[in-house]
Amino acid sequence: MVAHGMKNACEGRKSAMSQVTLSGLTPTSSGIHLGNYFGAVRQWIDLQKEGGAHYFIASYHALTTVKKAQALSENIFGIACDYLALGLDPEQAVIYRQEDVPEVCELSWILSTLTPMGLLERCHAYKDKIEKGISADHGLFAYPCLMAADILIVRSHRVPVGQDQKQHVEVTRDIAGKFNQLYGEVFPLPEPLILEGQAAKVPGVDGQKMSKSYGNDLGIFEPEKKLRKKIMGIVTDSQGVDDPKEPEGNTIYELYKLVASAEQVAEMAEKMRASGIGYGYGHAKQELYEALLEHFADARTCRAELENDPARVEEILQHGAQKVRPVVEETMDAVHSGIGITTRKLRG
Repeated sequence: MVAHGMKNACEGRKSAMSQVTLSGLTPTSSGIHLGNYFGAVRQWIDLQKEGGAHYFIASYHALTTVKKAQALSENIFGIACDYLALGLDPEQAVIYRQEDVPEVCELSWILSTLTPMGLLERCHAYKDKIEKGISADHGLFAYPCLMAADILIVRSHRVPVGQDQKQHVEVTRDIAGKFNQLYGEVFPLPEPLILEGQAAKVPGVDGQKMSKSYGNDLGIFEPEKKLRKKIMGIVTDSQGVDDPKEPEGNTIYELYKLVASAEQVAEMAEKMRASGIGYGYGHAKQELYEALLEHFADARTCRAELENDPARVEEILQHGAQKVRPVVEETMDAVHSGIGITTRKLRG
């Protein structure tokens, strides 16, 4: 079994532009995990076929947690390799780094002058991070303004998010609406594209929602030995090898459903529910490990090739930056005109 869209990761094909779609991941680590893929990237692969897709690496956002230059640089490169290996196609979508569009920082400041403090204080992502002990610096508090700038600078119409991230897009709509009211219609009001079903929650090894910040993730491109150790550490109940087990809601089974065939899933459920056959959680974990490697086999091969060819990855990212530049410049010209600042082009 191969993850959907995997073949196009290294080949690619063109499609017509339509509504602008934008999303991205923050490079707080060097790799994409199962939650990222099934909660976002898999849907991005489908959406890019419709045209108008923009997928970026949110490098500036990572500065709220990643404080070492080398680590951030490595993370950015790693996420770029992951994007391409998993099926994001530079011929169908615009793939770029946030730092290659530095105007987002300028736009973020402009938007911050319109953003009520109360709106930022109500953002649950900020409150959640504070509760987890993450330092309450200005960047963490004001990051919704930068997120709004990311979305609005390419004049996005829709932003694919999970239900728990819907608020991010609503904040952007509020900010864009206020700008348009004050300075004229510059921005479309983006709509959240809610990802349902399996995208709602991918469990981590502890049963909570998978998240790098929780330390419960399974990285798709992690070394096999490390990945197997994590899977073997999945938290389970005390049922023995001969005891019947309820598969639904079981972390091993829920993860297995994401990467195994329907026949394999049915077989695991049957074995779990049976008694006296000597089928324990260790057996189920091994089957999960093998199915995960098989599901992402092509992607792991492609990822290794990309990691050994940084020049190729850089060329793709530079191409994406060039493709996004015309709309960025057009947007900023309109913003400058609206607020009363003249855009001046320096002559060489």
